[in-house]
Amino acid sequence: MQDFYIILVVALFALAVTDLIVGVSNDAVNFLNSAIGSKAFSMRTIMIVASVGIAVGATFSSGMMEVARKGIMDPSMFMFSEVMIIFMAVMISDIILLDVFNSLGLPTSTTVSIVFELLGASVAMALWKISQGDTHALAEYINTDKALLIISGILLSVVVAFSIGAFVMWISRFLFTYQFEKKIKSVGVVFAGFALTAITHFIIIKGLKGTSYYKAEPIQWILENTTYILLASFVFWIIVNYILDKVFKINLLKFIIIVGTFAVALAFAGNDLVNFIGVPMAGLKSYEIYIAGGSDPTMMMNVLADEKTSVNTLYLLGAGIIMVLTLWFSKKAKGVAETELNLSAQDEVTERFEPNVFAKAMVRSSINFSKVFDKFIPARIATKIDARFDNKTISLPRDKSFTPPMFDLVRASVNLVVASILISIGTSFKLPLSTTYVTFMVAMGTSLADRAWDRESAVYRVSGVINVILGWFSTAASAFTSAAIMVFLINYGGSLVKHGDFAIIGILLVIAIVLITRSYILHSQKMNETVSESKLRKQDRIDINEIIDESSDNISSILRNTNALFSSTVSGLIIEDRKALKKAKKANKALKEEMEGLKGNVFYFIKSMDESSVESSKFYIMTLDYLHDITQSIAYITKSSFDHVDNQHKALKPNQVEDLKNVDKELDVMFKDIQDTFEKQSFNDISKLISDRKYIQNDVAKLVEKQITRIKTEESSPKNSMLYFSILLETKDLIEATWSLLQLYHDFYSDTRKN
Repeated sequence: MQDFYIILVVALFALAVTDLIVGVSNDAVNFLNSAIGSKAFSMRTIMIVASVGIAVGATFSSGMMEVARKGIMDPSMFMFSEVMIIFMAVMISDIILLDVFNSLGLPTSTTVSIVFELLGASVAMALWKISQGDTHALAEYINTDKALLIISGILLSVVVAFSIGAFVMWISRFLFTYQFEKKIKSVGVVFAGFALTAITHFIIIKGLKGTSYYKAEPIQWILENTTYILLASFVFWIIVNYILDKVFKINLLKFIIIVGTFAVALAFAGNDLVNFIGVPMAGLKSYEIYIAGGSDPTMMMNVLADEKTSVNTLYLLGAGIIMVLTLWFSKKAKGVAETELNLSAQDEVTERFEPNVFAKAMVRSSINFSKVFDKFIPARIATKIDARFDNKTISLPRDKSFTPPMFDLVRASVNLVVASILISIGTSFKLPLSTTYVTFMVAMGTSLADRAWDRESAVYRVSGVINVILGWFSTAASAFTSAAIMVFLINYGGSLVKHGDFAIIGILLVIAIVLITRSYILHSQKMNETVSESKLRKQDRIDINEIIDESSDNISSILRNTNALFSSTVSGLIIEDRKALKKAKKANKALKEEMEGLKGNVFYFIKSMDESSVESSKFYIMTLDYLHDITQSIAYITKSSFDHVDNQHKALKPNQVEDLKNVDKELDVMFKDIQDTFEKQSFNDISKLISDRKYIQNDVAKLVEKQITRIKTEESSPKNSMLYFSILLETKDLIEATWSLLQLYHDFYSDTRKN
């Protein structure tokens, strides 16, 4: 039996490594995004500073040990075998849950997930014990006050962080405007002094609280004299800032950002990232108690509730190394970071979220309220306020290699300072504020106040924030439920056969490994298959050759996918393969999204053209218009074919099948010839290609006439005929759009060569 439990301890540590990887992938957004979004430093510099902060914070961290051992459950009410089942259920649930959020690119709270998993697993184990005859009440097993405090902390942090972030950003932008380089000379030293004092307080309160040095006499003296420390810190930073500004000519806003990035990374590693090793450490301690107590799995874990857990520094150092490596190499971390950056971007970006009914209602209400509010503000005052928020006077390099920042140094500084202050206050009052929730909502509040959410983007951004917040609340429910189910399955397996609980644990571990592996593979495929967004931005300048290259790539990609869709749809329709048609319908959705992405970038593409003539812009717009017609035709063919089979209508007649096969073959040859022409850029061959394949259009027209004759002379199904006509007519439109596209391209290419 002892061998089984040592295997469980080893498994807990293996899960801890995995949990660290998926956890950092999610939480890197907390300390990276302000620096990344502002482009204050190179990515390499930001990563190095954050890595140092993580490494330092991790080596003296012990924050969640008490929560894992006795913060949620009362270990004295459980046997050793029961607490080990609880710990295993928690860790398996945690890595699966966090990986799901990472794959979706949504930031969530690792603190909330681990706490609610502990709560769910403990409740499930308590209910199992009660069902087996235990006479204790459920409340005796669980620390319900802690769970309620966490829930209240979630609600408080979401509302307060957003509101204060918006308020402070509005004041800061009003004072500094977007021409902050001029304003920073006058008030920058005081502003930076206040900001760095707040960050210092954040390091002291949030960074040191919960560490192994927290009870040390010097640290206690610092905490007891916080007010004097803050005043001294403010004076110190004023002096330092003056020297940096006047003597070394260092940008004080950049200094705030780099210090803030280090501070948040340090405090996060020191308090939050230890979530992932808290449960395994508790499992190891439980095993040591189990061995010392005579290896009795039925022994009650009273000692676990009484003793203070100290963590070996080597474990913490190892955890810190894993965190740093994950920070550098995790692609999913970049995906989570992109969510917040996109939602807070000052300029137009490719929006990730579709508008929902709540977002539309909120934006509509806000606009109506703003119109009413404007009536009470004198026009002269409103004009002056608007001028303070005008970012159109910013001069940016017109270099093709330049990509503008998501937001400026003022907003990045406010993000870090406000988040630091709120988390410090919450920690000092022992409120369980989530670092993720606070940093994200502050960023959203500052975005709103900075007018990053205008009429063009507001509905998408609000929808994104709503989705993220709903995801947060689902974290708690999902964590509680999944951990509870796993405990039930393990206990149920153990009740059926001897050692059945260990067998179920083994199965759950295998399932977790499969799910994580599958998630990694799917995410890699998604990254590879993602249509490359146009690299063109407002400051880029492109010439004729680049227009030809860009449109050529678009044509080749769209027609290649159209050809594949047509073939798979026809073959699926002929054999009435519903799954194949459903897959084709899904692929068509991806093609539609690709087309919408191209159309959505038209504004920036046209604006970036060097040509004074409108001909280049007109060519690009018409190219996309013909491609849109092609995608609409194939979409209708795919949908109508799927609906026909899905509704169990009659199959195609043999002669109809033969005709469609011939059309498919002809289109396949045509599309491959076009694709070859554009890939080789042999555009002089377009005229010959059109003339050689013009007969296809006539063949399709003849098939329409043949079907009319069949209806008059043969028995035919109305649904069958309607589908067949639809396919032929849409195919005819598809071919016409393709020929028009090729002719347009040929004419434009010929004109550019003449000039």
